[in-house]
Amino acid sequence: MSLTSSPVIILREGTDRTTGRDALRNNITAAKVIAEAVKSALGPKGMDKMLVDSFGDVVITNDGATILKEIDVQHPGSKFIIDLAKTQDSEVGDGTTTVVVIAGELLKKAENLIDLDIHPSVIVEGYRLASFEAIRLLDEVAVEVQIDDRETLLNIAKTSMSSKIVAFEKEDIAEIIVNAALGVFDNGKVDLDDISIVKKQGESLKETKLIEGLILDKEVVHSDMPKSVKDAKVLLLNVALETVKTEFDSK
Repeated sequence: MSLTSSPVIILREGTDRTTGRDALRNNITAAKVIAEAVKSALGPKGMDKMLVDSFGDVVITNDGATILKEIDVQHPGSKFIIDLAKTQDSEVGDGTTTVVVIAGELLKKAENLIDLDIHPSVIVEGYRLASFEAIRLLDEVAVEVQIDDRETLLNIAKTSMSSKIVAFEKEDIAEIIVNAALGVFDNGKVDLDDISIVKKQGESLKETKLIEGLILDKEVVHSDMPKSVKDAKVLLLNVALETVKTEFDSK
């Protein structure tokens, strides 16, 4: 004789369980909320967001990746959208707000199709075919940029900074960016790990410089030490140069 019984589901206190169409709508709604939160920060005319964390620290930014990084969410639908932005940021380095807004709009359209009793798998297949067509059209209109086309490279750098806080100095910084990228260009690739960014407070953005070499950010041990040495011999050490205070255990 076979015994059949209903499965026992144990949930944490305060947890809601939704299935089927309700779960689908909840996920879509959560994703749309995240998309709406960053929508107004999109583009050169996008507005900044003021974010305050649990410690009272304030961050003001219109960068989609930064905004989504600071938001604390628990809903799996929202986490999916935030992971989408993180992936875009790590793979491309730009377009995080755009990819979130597009995902929100696609889900909004999918919700309308669900209301027409179209099965989710059919909608997903439709979106997959649409993505193939979009990639095909992008390949048709894409323009290959040559490494010696300096004007186009500068325009690309300026465009990526148009919606950032550095937009006021994008002319000068674009020159630095292109020179830095060309300086480490090797075998058709630019390895961003070969470019180090050192931040210093107290000067304007115009004071940003490209150093073709290595920066050792160390304080001088003594005030009489020279600030600049030309044609110097370099000694490489694998030990720390900081002065160590003597420890006293006696009284």
